[in-house]
This record gives sequence, structure tokens and C-alpha cells, in this order.
Amino acid sequence: MAKKIIMGVFVLVGGSIGASLLPMVWDIFSVSNQFMNYGFVNIVIGAIIFLLISLPTTKYIEQGIKKIEVLLSQQSVTYLLFGSMGTIIGMVLAWLGSLFLIGLSLPVISNILPIIIMVVFAYLGFRIGTTRREEWKKMFQIKAKKTTEEENQLLERKSDETFRKYKILDTSVIIDGRIYDIAKTGFVEGVLLIPNFVLQELQYIADSSDSLKRVRGRRGLDILNALQKENDMDVEMYDGDFEDITEVDSKLIKLAKLLDGVVVTNDYNLNKVSEFQNVPVLNINELANAVKPVVIPGEQMTVMVVKIGTERNQGVAYLDDGTMIVVEDGQYFMNKTITVVVTSALQTAAGRMIFAKPVHSQKGIKEKE
Repeated sequence: MAKKIIMGVFVLVGGSIGASLLPMVWDIFSVSNQFMNYGFVNIVIGAIIFLLISLPTTKYIEQGIKKIEVLLSQQSVTYLLFGSMGTIIGMVLAWLGSLFLIGLSLPVISNILPIIIMVVFAYLGFRIGTTRREEWKKMFQIKAKKTTEEENQLLERKSDETFRKYKILDTSVIIDGRIYDIAKTGFVEGVLLIPNFVLQELQYIADSSDSLKRVRGRRGLDILNALQKENDMDVEMYDGDFEDITEVDSKLIKLAKLLDGVVVTNDYNLNKVSEFQNVPVLNINELANAVKPVVIPGEQMTVMVVKIGTERNQGVAYLDDGTMIVVEDGQYFMNKTITVVVTSALQTAAGRMIFAKPVHSQKGIKEKE
């Protein structure tokens, strides 16, 4: 079917060209045959010539069309929409700019130059529409929001200047999985944005030959599917990429700057680099440390000493949330559950550390006596 359509287009083009150009050709070659002066004859001759041309070229044109179809099917709706809008605007501007040239009635300047200008402007419009589509989307969203507010005239909660709509997830926080539980509770506002290059990195990890990496990658993909299935969560994909940047972390920072978003991560190094570049960061590990129970000196708790500490006579115990408790003289109570009193607490980059001592002053050796 496509082959017949292509050949039909060739015939139509050939007929129109024959009707307009062949009379000039007959005049150049001084052909005075009255039969050649009929317009129908010129149309038939042009159609036959282009039909013969279409026979060897139709196959290649059909292959080219299929490649274009595959390429377009891989692009997002926003890419095609803004690309088409940019192309149309470029062609309109080129047509307006070419009116003066067409009016000059010069052979090359009036006929060929306007076509070149239109092609160039169409290409520039397409490139501007596709490369800046996030900015266009942002502009249209702002306008739509203002229009809705004016029409409804409802009292709504307004976000202050510290609010960031997009929370951009990196690979580490997706694999970690706690972002799902946090987002499900409603503590994360805005849109959870998953860039396409992060998804590709997850897929690469899931296809790794290393069994541990493969399990972590598949866990990350499961978390993404769980996030997307939740109706209460606003999850979006970002299809764009920064081809001039190779590292995923650098792409995340670039995207956060572009969208005025927040990077959500567990990566300590990415956290520090983002802070240095004035990009807001939400670190799940810092959040976990912040919500751990607060202890004050003099508070008592029951713990089990599980190993010997680094200093003399020290023992180490752990709370359910993983907080380390260093127990003074704790080595005398190995593998025993005892009551301790908190003496001090220390907050480090690795987490919170609590120092305590047994409530009873006698050591385990004296208790045996």
C-alpha cells in the first residue's frame, strides 16, 4: 500500500512539473510541434517520466519512511508536540520574512532563496521547540495555574519560595527503597521525578553479571513500579538527556538546576557536590538519623551487650533502629540483657552514638560472688 502511495505522489508531482516546465523546454529546443502545446500531453509526459523514476527509488523511500516512523515512535508526546509547534512558527516567520524577496521578482532571489530560508527557519524552530520543551512546559503550567485561580477564585494554600515542585530521585535512593514508605506517608510534597538516564542505569545494574548488583537493580525497578502504581503519589518521567555530560550524578545536578528541583539521594558524595553547587538535597540517611528517638543523660534503657568495645572494659549494644550504645564496663555483661543509664550522646556523620553505664555499680564478677 505504501509503495502505491509513493508512486502516486511521484505521478502527481511529475504531472504538475510537466504542465509548468515542459512548455519552456519545448521553446528552448525550438520544438514547434502543435501536439506538444497541449497541456494534457505535457502532464502525461511529466507523469510518465516521474513514474519511471519512482520504480528504482520507491524501495529506498519506503525504508526511509519506516526509519522515520520508528524514530518518532521512540519520542515522547511533548517532544513531538513542541517540535511541531516550533516548526510551524519557524515556517510562518520565514514566510513573513520572504514576502519582500518574492516581491522583487528576481529569478534566484524570489524563487530559491525563500525556500532555503523556510527550511532553515523550520529546522531552527524544531530545535528550539524540542531542546527547550521543559521551559515551555513550565511556562504553560504557570499560565494555566494563573487562569484557573482567576476563574475559580478559591482560597488555596500557596507555596513559599523555598518550595521545590520536583523531587528528583537518584539511583541509590531508589534501590534503598525507603523513599516509597516516606512518600506513602505524605511527607514528600510535589512530584517525584525519575529521569530516563537514572532508569537506564538501574536497568544496567539489573542486567549485571554480578548477582548482588543484579538483585539491587531489580529491587530498584520494583520500587519504581510500586511508586507508579500508588494513586496518591505524583510520579513523572523525564525523557530528556544531557549528551554532553557522561556521569549520572552530574546530569542529576544539571537537571535540578534546570527545573529548580531537589535531588533526593543516599549518596554522601553527591550530597556534598550538590550543596557546593547550591542545589537543594534531601538525604534519606540524614532523615533516618533525625527521626531516631532522642535520649537525654540520666535516661534508663534495657539493652543486650553483644560485643566488646574498642576501649578497655567497654561493651557495645544496639537499639532496634541500629543506634550504637557504648556501655562502660560492658565487657563484664557479654550476651546479657541489662539496664543502663545514659551518660551522653554523640551525633556523627555515620549516625548517633550513645554512651551509657550499668545502673548497678557492681561488676559482673562481683555479682557472682
